[in-house]
Amino acid sequence: MLCVFPHYVPSFGTFEYAHALTPGVKAFMPPQGLLVIAAALPQHWQVRFIDENMTRASATDFAWADAVFVSGMHIQRRQMEDICARAHEQDKPVALGGPSVSAAPEQYPAFDYLHVGELGDATEALIDIIARDVSRPPRQIILKTNDRRPLAAFPAPAYELAEIDRYFLGSIQYSSGCPYTCEFCDIPGLYGRVPRLKTPAQVVRELDKLLACGVNGSIYFVDDNLVGNRRALLDLLPHLVAWQKRNGYAVSLSCEATLNIARSPEILKLMREAAFDTIFCGIETPEPEALQAIQKSHNIARPILESVKAINDHGMEVVTGIILGLDTDTAESGDRILEFLEQSNIPLATINLLQALPKTPLWDRLERDGRLLDDADRESNVDFALPYDEVLAMWRRCMEKAYTPEALFARYAYQMRATRPNRLPRPWSRQRLSPRNIRMAMIILAKLFWHVGLRGGYRRAFWTFTLGRLIRGKIEPVISVGLVAHHLIMFARDACSGRSNASHYSARNRPQGAATPLQPEIAAE
Repeated sequence: MLCVFPHYVPSFGTFEYAHALTPGVKAFMPPQGLLVIAAALPQHWQVRFIDENMTRASATDFAWADAVFVSGMHIQRRQMEDICARAHEQDKPVALGGPSVSAAPEQYPAFDYLHVGELGDATEALIDIIARDVSRPPRQIILKTNDRRPLAAFPAPAYELAEIDRYFLGSIQYSSGCPYTCEFCDIPGLYGRVPRLKTPAQVVRELDKLLACGVNGSIYFVDDNLVGNRRALLDLLPHLVAWQKRNGYAVSLSCEATLNIARSPEILKLMREAAFDTIFCGIETPEPEALQAIQKSHNIARPILESVKAINDHGMEVVTGIILGLDTDTAESGDRILEFLEQSNIPLATINLLQALPKTPLWDRLERDGRLLDDADRESNVDFALPYDEVLAMWRRCMEKAYTPEALFARYAYQMRATRPNRLPRPWSRQRLSPRNIRMAMIILAKLFWHVGLRGGYRRAFWTFTLGRLIRGKIEPVISVGLVAHHLIMFARDACSGRSNASHYSARNRPQGAATPLQPEIAAE
């Protein structure tokens, strides 16, 4: 079996510009879904995994395989279709699974097998079919999961098949599903509103496996809402604390959760002890009436800025998602977003244009109103209430203003003063001070100094942030902020010049190589 994960169109959230500054790193994060499927295959089958964000599957790879498995999201549709076409050139059957085909199977007529839904009875049926016959079927076969395998019975992802040390972050999953029904979100429709859970022992085993496979310094919980079941999370966190102590706090943790996690100080306290450094919270908009309209009123159960501060007070930075193009937007919405970022000092906000995804209330409403568009030249499939050009210009202005080097480093300087001192002090353990970690830190520093500090187009802002911290021996924030800030600044410049998509979910195709990761910052300001 050849498991192939498709290439991503460069986006704000995949940190392409930081990869070239990090030794050996070629891609953002290992794909959980495909690696779980690889682990679920019969043990006597030979399995290869290729992530095309690192290496393109070759004709030799396809010739080796009896069958090909592919998985991906809506934005990877063209790349998935390309993998299918290359496999069919050698008459290999191709099975497609994952969130995109599960939400919209009608969009994938070329594939031989469609696996709709999560790991379960459809997976077993697909394995049985291929075990009997590896020739291509005469017509497409659609297999739908009716009986989902409990997460507690999931195998550990086949991390050993992937080059884990070549990813910017590690990834792990604890739960599936979310109790909230935000209008634009497809998670309840795909995975249900009652979160399904792995056991703490499972999570610890997977963390051990990631560590053994050489994961770099951070692991991301890919759950769509880690706090979907508060009682279960309270049960998990002490196990994470014990794991971190046992491993010398070798990695930092991050996750995604609803903003109302700020109302659970007992959870935040344990997350601090477990070395969670970042929480992604989908704030979406600072405008209360807009949050009510998109069914996200839980964001304003308490003032948003108070929630952000409560998280910061436990040593965790907030990363947030922001959406432009909502029906409630006005000509002033962009200014309000910029004011909010200045007031909250959130360094990293993924500012996206609204996209309607299948299996969401938004999709259903816009389809009824005739406001869904299919135009490959547009940045969104939504017919906005405001004129399209006005919304796009507002997005570009937000990106330009929010990610000037001076504004971004000022927000990070605030985090250095107000948030990071609240983190749990990490021991200088042998795991953290391993020769590999020290070597990687020295290489990253050298690359930052050369490509940004000496040849970059924002040298003054970089050194203003960096120099005093270097003198005081604060190496870790120079590295962590330097890498992320470099990507944000360079990607924002691409956005303002029209060289990048206006949404992580945008299907607009861009030629690969439109932005070279180490070239644009060399230009003079």
